[in-house]
Amino acid sequence: METSYLARALENFSGYIALDELYDGPFCVLSLVDNHSFTRLTYRVLEHDPNQDDIRDFVCGFKAHLDARNLKVLGITTDGSDLYPVPLEAVFPDVPHQICEFHVLKEITKAVLHALAKVRKDLKAPIPKRPRGRPPKAQAKETRRAQRLEQRVSDLFEHRHLFVQKKLTAAEGKTLQRITRGLPHLRVLRSIMDEVYRLFDRRCRTATALERLAELRARVRRFKRVGRALAKLYSPNLEKALTFLDDKLLPATSNAVERGNRRYRKAQRSIYSVRTAAHIRQRIAVDMHREQRSADRARTTKILHQAREGL
Repeated sequence: METSYLARALENFSGYIALDELYDGPFCVLSLVDNHSFTRLTYRVLEHDPNQDDIRDFVCGFKAHLDARNLKVLGITTDGSDLYPVPLEAVFPDVPHQICEFHVLKEITKAVLHALAKVRKDLKAPIPKRPRGRPPKAQAKETRRAQRLEQRVSDLFEHRHLFVQKKLTAAEGKTLQRITRGLPHLRVLRSIMDEVYRLFDRRCRTATALERLAELRARVRRFKRVGRALAKLYSPNLEKALTFLDDKLLPATSNAVERGNRRYRKAQRSIYSVRTAAHIRQRIAVDMHREQRSADRARTTKILHQAREGL
């Protein structure tokens, strides 16, 4: 893996890498992937939860191979874990470190949906429990009022995705206006999500995005009802997630390494014997070897088809 495989994998090294860890019972798999070609460059299987020393040793080993080939890392993408900032700064000083945009937005949308759930709970609390059967005429007015509140709570739950969806159609916008009538703080919540998505617009620079973020944070402080729910906007990871705006080649997400992790999970569901450290290393090595030869297999298949057709 460290000789012929790595030599071929680094032939078209982009300079941009992505790191991630994957937990499987008592084991942890550290992966380092080329963030442009989606090629897994190296990995390490630990029999304990990783710490910053493990990350430093793992990255130093990869840097030694780069130094032997006069290659440099131009950008690094990771998730928001605390394992990476200190070791990466020590091994790759002055290299831009991008926090995965997907992971940051996931935390913010989760907070928005949690705030929406709290609003639904507050709306549902004063609704009185109605007995079974047809209500008496004397309670018709209270019954209609309870039904309207129940319908509003149901609409907020059914269309909760409209509060975190990136783009809304005209019909979805009208639906959002209808279900938030009389609830101005929910409209503010949606407008704040629009501003969050604007931060990640590739057409602006990091400095401009940070200025917008400062204005957004000041705006959130003024709205007490949503300010506590959006505490994730004050996370330093959000600022690091805007690093890619100054480098058009730096990927905003760590999807390259996440794809390899998903493939590993899929294999684990069908290959039940892969439950020891040695078997995990062998399985990942086989997967890497197969992935590297995929282009050669496709080329061979194409040549065989052409020869069969007499071309």
